[in-house]
Amino acid sequence: MIDIVTPPVAHPQMIMDALQAGKHVICEKPLTGYFGQPGARDVGFTVSKQEMFQQVMGQMEELKRAIERSSSKFMYAENFVYATPVQKAAEIIRAKRSKILWLKGEESVKGSTTAAAGLWSCIGGGSLTRVGCHPLTGILWLKQQEAANRGEKITIQSVTCDTGMATHCLSEYEHRHIVAHPVDVEDVGVISITYSDGTKATVMASDVVLGGTKNYIEVYCNDTALMCNITPTDILNTYFLDEEGLEKVDIAEMLPAKLGWNKAFVTDEVIRGYLGELQDFMECVAYDRQPQSGFQLAYDTVKVLYAAYQSAEEGRRIEF
Repeated sequence: MIDIVTPPVAHPQMIMDALQAGKHVICEKPLTGYFGQPGARDVGFTVSKQEMFQQVMGQMEELKRAIERSSSKFMYAENFVYATPVQKAAEIIRAKRSKILWLKGEESVKGSTTAAAGLWSCIGGGSLTRVGCHPLTGILWLKQQEAANRGEKITIQSVTCDTGMATHCLSEYEHRHIVAHPVDVEDVGVISITYSDGTKATVMASDVVLGGTKNYIEVYCNDTALMCNITPTDILNTYFLDEEGLEKVDIAEMLPAKLGWNKAFVTDEVIRGYLGELQDFMECVAYDRQPQSGFQLAYDTVKVLYAAYQSAEEGRRIEF
């Protein structure tokens, strides 16, 4: 088994090489993207999002054919699918045969310390691609669970999106707490999905939110409301007047200090789905079954992302 945890620009060729070598493949998010020609600058400003969308779709179709020809398994490393609150929500939806009317999800942070995060040529997008793909994939998966459970065929009908570079209005001093430095990518994005059954989903992602990493999915059904708080949680609240002795103690992600009240991460690798993800992948190979998070989910996520970018650039709804 090959676990691909490189930047997304390297994913397609590594997937092809691993499949050709007869290996099962785990690939980190996102599956792929548009990165421009080698050495290209300002890709996000100089290449139309429509062209990006078309190029990415062609690349994913090539990957799809390679996977279908192979006897190896492809597993998409999207931890939101395996996050314990999301898994429990899916169990409840299946048990009640609920109809999901609106899904809402978000991942927001104060930016990334990696300089590559600001460049389209490295990431294939901004906050929507880098962090928004998490709640997006979780939402797509939950809607798939509903459809399968009710014996319905539900597809994505259309996508609309709005993006921006909010941090560009800040002075150097005002920017001191936010580590996002977008060059040709967005630092705020909102996607609206319309499904073929008329129901809706909203995905938000940003690099302008202080207070630690914010991860959640909300599910509103005909007979229930489910709030999947992934981070932060209320399992352990901490209060410190100083940080003595805490130098090597992790409290929470994306917090500049540990003073005062904080919501500490506890069994983070379990709640956020990393343990369940890898367990599922290993069992897929051991017992010859398909993963909960596979190629089609990866494909759909990237398809929605790039349709969203085209929508934001052209100011119109993209119909599928």
